[in-house]
Amino acid sequence: MLWRRGPSTVREVHETLQADRHTSMTTTLKILQVMTDRGLAVRNDARPHRYAAAKQEEKTQAGLLDDLVQKAFGGSVRKLLIRAVEDARLDAQELREIQKTIDHIRKRKRGDP
Repeated sequence: MLWRRGPSTVREVHETLQADRHTSMTTTLKILQVMTDRGLAVRNDARPHRYAAAKQEEKTQAGLLDDLVQKAFGGSVRKLLIRAVEDARLDAQELREIQKTIDHIRKRKRGDP
C-alpha cells in the first residue's frame, strides 16, 4: 500500500485497509511500527508521522521471495514455480505471459539478441 499511496499517515493507511478488512487503528499502528523496526518502512519526525516504504517494491519482493524459497521450498526455485503454476488457477493469457518470460530469459542466457 505504501508503494501505491506513497508516504501516508496511520489514519490514511487505516482507512485504506478498512476497505478490505476490519482492523483497529491500534492494529494498523502496530503493523507500521513492526514494519519500521524490520526496515520495511521509514517514518518521518513530523506530526502526524508519515510512513513510507523503505525500499523499492522490486527489491522488497526479491528479498521476501528469497526468504520464502529458502524457508518453504528448501532453496528450490523450481519447486516454488511448479507449486505456483499448479495451484494458482492461471488463465490462458497468464500462462502465455509466463511462457513468454521463460522464452525471453532462455534467449538472453544463450546470448541471442
